[in-house]
Amino acid sequence: MSKPGDGPPSTAQEQTPVTGTAVSAAAFSPTPGSRAVESHDLLAGQSSVLIRHLGEIYRLQTTRQGKLILTK
Repeated sequence: MSKPGDGPPSTAQEQTPVTGTAVSAAAFSPTPGSRAVESHDLLAGQSSVLIRHLGEIYRLQTTRQGKLILTK
């Protein structure tokens, strides 16, 4: 658990998950200009990973049900 002063305060807006459409494994082929990445390769055995995008930090994490959540 974080303590006061460990980082910037979070707001409800920052914790809003990004939702999207799940794609079946059979349809897992990248389109031109994109690449496919296995989640276990990205997470490397961890339950979450931080992603820096355009100067912002996002957290990609797995749930107990095996789903992914991306939060800002």
